[in-house]
Amino acid sequence: MLINQSALRAVTTGFKTVFNGALAAAPSHWQRVAMLVPSGHRSETYAWLGAIPRLREWVGERVVQNLRAHDYTIKNRSFEATIGVDRNDIEDDSYAVYAPFIAQLAEEAKSHPDELVFGLLKNGFTEKGYDGQNFFDTDHPVVDEAGAEQSVSNLGGGAGEPWFLLDVSRAVKPLIFQRRRDYTFTAMDKIDDERVFMRREFRYGIDARVNAGFGLWQLAYASRQPLDATSYGDARAAMMSFKADGGRPLNIRPTLLVVPPSLERAGLEVLKAEHTAAGATNVYKDSADLLVTQWLA
Repeated sequence: MLINQSALRAVTTGFKTVFNGALAAAPSHWQRVAMLVPSGHRSETYAWLGAIPRLREWVGERVVQNLRAHDYTIKNRSFEATIGVDRNDIEDDSYAVYAPFIAQLAEEAKSHPDELVFGLLKNGFTEKGYDGQNFFDTDHPVVDEAGAEQSVSNLGGGAGEPWFLLDVSRAVKPLIFQRRRDYTFTAMDKIDDERVFMRREFRYGIDARVNAGFGLWQLAYASRQPLDATSYGDARAAMMSFKADGGRPLNIRPTLLVVPPSLERAGLEVLKAEHTAAGATNVYKDSADLLVTQWLA
């Protein structure tokens, strides 16, 4: 191939076609557990987290509900992945061998939000949420009907492999994926680029400015107990008993059980088996969906 700018544009167009096709085909699950929040700044502060207003009978004037403000902030981070293509490979029409690497860039772009989001579940035992407590903790502060502060737990204890029960039925999700700039494919394919001149290398890559953070802890429950009907039932009961400040029930509906590959069998037995190991009817069959993710391995 004669190396000129027109030929290089054709190569880049081919790479973009491969990238977009692989991006569309690659699986991703973060949308099931996290809400997408567009970002317009270096960081975003989620002062509204924990502010769950309630309806009241309208008698007289409206009553403005004074809700506790929080300063939970998620800072955007920059990410990139880049590959180099030898000029000789383009000149010799051998650049097609790079197509799998371009496709891999797309798969990385598609799975990267999963890595960030599900990584939060793994780290939720030691990283703090909006209320200053670890996201999974035994003493989240909640004000009861009498105005006294109580400690509420969304942590089931135990010492085994962790599993997570979530309510993902609402507009607000347990986790947040914050996006300042989406994953973009970029080509450095100018024939007079200094790197081409010095190293005989064109560059192709992706970059983005994103991050993930914790949403409402009330929508998530973690346990290290053996995953069986008893521990699963305990988690459901605890979540459905959560209340907002003031004592109003939150109407939590656990809808998604998230497990690592090592607990897939246990998850299927809890949610899909007709009967328990003891032969009794499985009362929890289809009570939630099951999501098995390698990012918890």
